[in-house]
Amino acid sequence: MKNTIKIIGLLYMILLLSACGNNLKKETDFQEIPFEEGSNAVLPHLTSYAGQLYLSWVDTVSNSNPSLRYSKLQNRKWQPQVLLASGKNWFVNWADYPMIAMHKGKILSHYLQLSTTGKMAYDIKFNVSDHQGSTHYKLLHSDHTATEHGFVSMIPYRDSSFLVTWLDGRNMVTDAHAHGHHSGTMSVRVAEVTAQGGIKDETIVDDSACTCCQTTTSLTANGPVVLYRDCTSDNIRDIVIVRKVGNGWTKPVPIHADNWFIQGCPVNGPKSAAIGNTLAVAWFTASDETPRVQLVFSGNGGEQFMDPILISNKGVLGRVDVALVDTDQAIVSWMQTEGDLTYLYAMLVNKDGTTGPLRKITQLSSSRKSGFPQMELVGDQVYFAWVELQNNNTKLRTVSKPINQFK
Repeated sequence: MKNTIKIIGLLYMILLLSACGNNLKKETDFQEIPFEEGSNAVLPHLTSYAGQLYLSWVDTVSNSNPSLRYSKLQNRKWQPQVLLASGKNWFVNWADYPMIAMHKGKILSHYLQLSTTGKMAYDIKFNVSDHQGSTHYKLLHSDHTATEHGFVSMIPYRDSSFLVTWLDGRNMVTDAHAHGHHSGTMSVRVAEVTAQGGIKDETIVDDSACTCCQTTTSLTANGPVVLYRDCTSDNIRDIVIVRKVGNGWTKPVPIHADNWFIQGCPVNGPKSAAIGNTLAVAWFTASDETPRVQLVFSGNGGEQFMDPILISNKGVLGRVDVALVDTDQAIVSWMQTEGDLTYLYAMLVNKDGTTGPLRKITQLSSSRKSGFPQMELVGDQVYFAWVELQNNNTKLRTVSKPINQFK
């Protein structure tokens, strides 16, 4: 009888602990935001404006006629999608995804379109319209060369305009006898796009950069900053910053001397975020044959940076993102491989180097099909978007998690 009572008591404790464990799991789980168009969607991009979250993506239901679409999150539901553009001969690339930016009732969007056949050459097409979209897309860059243009970043700027950054290959010439081999250099250019779709002040900020790493642009209290992976004449490919001061741009300056020597582009650009003059930059490097993700803070709009904070050096693939919680804390996300599996991780990091708990967001494929996961902070929620592979098919998923669960 006593043994029976002990067994019953033990079972009760197991059930109680199990229930507590389930409650804890529910409290810490990410909240799914159903996305009905997910089975045909790739290349997600998250952005926010005036407290609203927006998701854009490329719809590939017809591979010969892809389309760019977006949706706004309202009451934790994605609103009916809006078609922005569709067409033929698009250059749909896993790392060079279309983007949107909102500003004072206008939406700036872009996509890439092949400019010729038989070699890698494509143009950036852009449009500024109301939130219902428009078919009148035109060339962003001022040249018509059959070269590579892409890796755009864009932000709301002064008045009702936008600041746009891109990699521009007009100075590169393709060797007809060796497919994919180029001579010349890739430049980084910026321009202001007006609310009416005009382009002004196109400027070269660097005449030699890495050919296929993403750019990132942020607006500090001192003015806009652009960061990207540089490429020196001896193939040192560190992250550099240029800042707009007055009417001109500063010379490129490394945010940290990684001294990463690599003869080919790693296709792994930086991400930045700014609040006032606090600037946070996350990036991937593999200098000294040690792949790692790092984060650095600046308190004066990118004029100087603190010492970098090591986020991870354990099987990292990079594909980073960053969002500032306040002027002291940022959340960083990145991809990391453990054995045969790859995961998307995120972690809160204080500028003094202390961190919150490591959060495993989801399991991902390490292949190019998974693209670059997205992260955006709106209100008290951190939002994530990524492409999941399911039996050779893709599915775009979106989730959120309260900021306080990163602390």
